[in-house]
Amino acid sequence: MSVNGVTGAANTYEAYPVNQNVSTKAAEEDSKKSNSSESKNDQGVVYEASKEAGTSKTQKTYTQNTNLVNQLKADAEAHAQQLQNIVSQLMSKQGQTYNTANGIWSFLASGDFTVDAATKAQAQKDIADDGYWGVEQTSDRIIDFATALTGGDPDKIEEMREAFKKGYKMAEDTWGGELPDISKRTYDAVMQKFDQLAEDAGLTTSN
Repeated sequence: MSVNGVTGAANTYEAYPVNQNVSTKAAEEDSKKSNSSESKNDQGVVYEASKEAGTSKTQKTYTQNTNLVNQLKADAEAHAQQLQNIVSQLMSKQGQTYNTANGIWSFLASGDFTVDAATKAQAQKDIADDGYWGVEQTSDRIIDFATALTGGDPDKIEEMREAFKKGYKMAEDTWGGELPDISKRTYDAVMQKFDQLAEDAGLTTSN
């Protein structure tokens, strides 16, 4: 039985401030231009509008999707608890106990256990290509979570990428070494999707 430990990367996003908005000075600058124009008109000065007048664009404000963030967190926690319960029962059947959540990952990483047919079948279903812990669903959830946190702000893509990379390293430390192959493939999928986000936003990246 293997698990996709890379999902722990989402925990590193916790430090990101809730309801963070990206502000712009565009509106203020437009206001100053307007006031300047009015002042000149009051003094009898003829104001000739620039050819560029009216072409300035107000930068979009990006707002964190708090509802989606909470929904994704609750969903991940529920599935993680379900997995923990399965492993706990498995350990109990084999006369083993654990004191912390890390004990579960150490137990799984050791590979020193046997799995009953029902548990094995469920695990295979969960980590299948279309399973909850599979590469596609897991990588999509991580990208969705990052996008919800930033409100889709393209300027935050690399910040979220670095948070994910930090989380992956933490997962490796908890696991006690390199994560299973499914986690490595999920890592690659997430990085590719961050690259796609950057490309769609017209950004360049060296990652």
